[in-house]
Amino acid sequence: MPTALPDHVLDALLADDVPFGDLTTHALGISGQPARMTLAARDRLVVALSEEAARLVERSGAAVTLLAGSGAALAPGDPILEARGPAGALHRAWKVAQTLLEIASGIATTTRAIVAAARAVAPDIAIACTRKTVPGAKALSIKAIMAGGAVPHRLGLSETLLVFEEHRRFLKDVAPAEIVARLRRAVPEKKVVVEVAGLDEGLAWAQAGADVIQAEKFSPEAIAALVAALKNAAPATIVAAAGGIGPDNAAAYATAGARVLVTSAPYTAKPRDVQVTLGPA
Repeated sequence: MPTALPDHVLDALLADDVPFGDLTTHALGISGQPARMTLAARDRLVVALSEEAARLVERSGAAVTLLAGSGAALAPGDPILEARGPAGALHRAWKVAQTLLEIASGIATTTRAIVAAARAVAPDIAIACTRKTVPGAKALSIKAIMAGGAVPHRLGLSETLLVFEEHRRFLKDVAPAEIVARLRRAVPEKKVVVEVAGLDEGLAWAQAGADVIQAEKFSPEAIAALVAALKNAAPATIVAAAGGIGPDNAAAYATAGARVLVTSAPYTAKPRDVQVTLGPA
């Protein structure tokens, strides 16, 4: 996968951790000694942002061989990258690269678990992750969920149409069909997505012409009922299940007939453990 974090961002991560050099390495007098570092999976994981980790180590002053690209499923002990260079350069990059990999791989691994659970039931279902990333970490998070097999639900407010109840409160006297028509006139190339909280509301907006009904916090049983109701009333409408979806219930929502699962769960996933070995070359 292409890199998501440009060099100036990687440089800023290094500067944040090592603003004035590594005092310990300098004081010990070992900064210039030749060294070798390997990063490997300690647990089973789907690796993400290994390209950025490798580039970060390079920016620190070492030569790097990338051994596992983003999206690779690794077993314990499988290598991710190997680096050679001065001990000072490798010590500088060590923790930043490790932490970046651990956080991103946690996101990718949980994403892959959701994708696998849902597609075991419905092979064509899409898993879409929301824009609710940690502020400032969107590029990292989006690449990680894509490494896990998901797609972005919304990258931000600028490129999608998603009508919430909070929008509709300003349009109490406007019929759903007119709201949909207004959106199509303004931005005809976009799909119209409407979030609903109940079956009747979902049916009404589908009949009004919404392309996608985003069913917020529906149970799998409620999703199944909505899908059944739309088969005759609005068969072209896509049902997207959203809210509280993770590896444990993704299969149930897929079985219920949702064509898209919308989730934020990967962004708060536990980081995966990456083992670092660093010593003389």
